[in-house]
Amino acid sequence: MKNIIVTGGAGFIGSNFVHYVVKYHPEVHVTVLDKLTYAGNKENLAGLPEDRVELVVGDISDAELVERLVKKTDAVVHYAAESHNDNSLKDPFPFVQTNIIGTYTLIEACRKYDVRYHHVSTDEVYGDLPLREDLPGHGEGDGEKFTDKTPYNPSSPYSSTKAGSDLLVKAWVRSFDLQATISNCSNNYGPYQHIEKFIPRQITNVLSGIRPKLYGDGKNVRDWIHTNDHSSAVWAILTKGKIGETYLIGADGEENNKRVMELILELMDQPKDAYDHVNDRPGHDLRYAIDSTKLRDELGWTPEFTNFRDGLADTIRWYQENRGWWEAEKQAVEQSYAKNGQ
Repeated sequence: MKNIIVTGGAGFIGSNFVHYVVKYHPEVHVTVLDKLTYAGNKENLAGLPEDRVELVVGDISDAELVERLVKKTDAVVHYAAESHNDNSLKDPFPFVQTNIIGTYTLIEACRKYDVRYHHVSTDEVYGDLPLREDLPGHGEGDGEKFTDKTPYNPSSPYSSTKAGSDLLVKAWVRSFDLQATISNCSNNYGPYQHIEKFIPRQITNVLSGIRPKLYGDGKNVRDWIHTNDHSSAVWAILTKGKIGETYLIGADGEENNKRVMELILELMDQPKDAYDHVNDRPGHDLRYAIDSTKLRDELGWTPEFTNFRDGLADTIRWYQENRGWWEAEKQAVEQSYAKNGQ
């Protein structure tokens, strides 16, 4: 595998994957296909060798462009997506266009040229799980978790369009022998994440002298994974995964939003109660939790960042040291949230 396309490779998770490939697989050339919406940033690829990473600015729904790129590559890793739940509630159409039509365009090109395809998805396609107070590290018991056998039950325009794209891939594997795998990952955190997202929003609030904001009572649980671990898992699936299979990626990082908020404040030398409660998101999923046993047992993958506190401290440090990356957008992001009382 000498040449790969990474869609959405200038975004948060995609750019971290590009950095991972460049660092650990020097024989691979990466073509990044990114539309450079607000969530994509050329600076996310700054410093990478130009002879190994090429940025093509374009839309994954552009069939002519996609075909031209796909026919020259060995594999496509598809990260590109409209991914912010709040935005999907305001205007669902871009999510349908990118997540469904864009995926269709890519898998049709991969089918035509018999190119290996990996589809990056989310645990949100499964809906949510019952809340539990005894989270790992805070009590006893494992509780129910998502597996690759869990029925789809999406609850937002974002998650429903991701579910639709997953099902397209599954159908193309069965109907057309598409050489594809799927991964559904839990919530990522780490460098280069857009400041509209929960963790970087709170970090940059503190750095900007703004009181952080917590949706509702903060009991909603997310299963956190450092984006570097997501990258290593996707590479393992791309190179060793069984065609037609779905692998769930998680690092046993369940934490509720209130605990995450208070840990951010503690690590930033702020009082643990120095935040405001704001209106909850409509249809806010209660809990996500990933069972990654299949990935670990079949492909031998293990996460590197198993201590959430340490990973969060590293993430805070990155935003402190890279103010120029986010400061220009901060005011507009907070104004957008304020319109909805958030």
